[in-house]
Amino acid sequence: MAEAVLRTADGRAKTALSRKYAAEWRAAREAKDMPEVGHANPPLHPSRPEKPELLHPRDVPKRKPGSPQGRIALLHAVAHIELNAVDLHWDIIARFTHVDMPPGFYDDWVKAADEESKHFNLMCDCLEELGSFYGDLPAHAGMWRAAEDTVDDLMGRLAVVPMVLEARGLDVTPGMITLFKKANVTSAVEALETIYAEEVAHVAYGSKWFHFLCGRENLDPKDVFHDLVRTYFHGGLKPPFNEEKRADAGLPPDFYWPLAVGS
Repeated sequence: MAEAVLRTADGRAKTALSRKYAAEWRAAREAKDMPEVGHANPPLHPSRPEKPELLHPRDVPKRKPGSPQGRIALLHAVAHIELNAVDLHWDIIARFTHVDMPPGFYDDWVKAADEESKHFNLMCDCLEELGSFYGDLPAHAGMWRAAEDTVDDLMGRLAVVPMVLEARGLDVTPGMITLFKKANVTSAVEALETIYAEEVAHVAYGSKWFHFLCGRENLDPKDVFHDLVRTYFHGGLKPPFNEEKRADAGLPPDFYWPLAVGS
């Protein structure tokens, strides 16, 4: 299932398949029928649509967020992040089956992939309401780098993807919600509020399973987290941090402040 999602290129088709498989998993689990977790051969890079054009981060055009085109660009960027998140969550399921993990690990990441699929479609709907679509603008080519860098390291993947990259979403989404409220773009406000509420759990899944693995190996989670982020994440973490929501997700300040830019 995970590999099939990763090998589907079109965003709407990828997320439809993702949601279908998540529903099948959920139905099986509710029937107390644990599906067999087999082994997969996931691609190093997931299939992607022809558009958007992927550019180096410094080459992605900067637009004023307060303008209509700037708001479209912001929604497009979030859609791109959400589509990458769909693949990241299915990839963590397919990539690390050699690591013995409890059924709850798969429950969490299937649920996260399902919600990211919903988020992508919410963003696409908002873009279409504003006369645009996903693929209409260029996008950030570096989104998959964290997956490539941690291809052989489950703890590294958990540290960098949910506990750094997704935690960053908790920091910046409130500002985006305020921006769309000022512009009276109600659909975008509602979509971003849904994303904001559900992303806390995705960060929490990362923290939970990271701590689980550290406990199994009798390692200090904070020290290991610092080492892994310094190894795999390129650059320091950018304050300001949403300390309240990070705490809700199981990320205390002594995890991220020592890694902040300028620390």
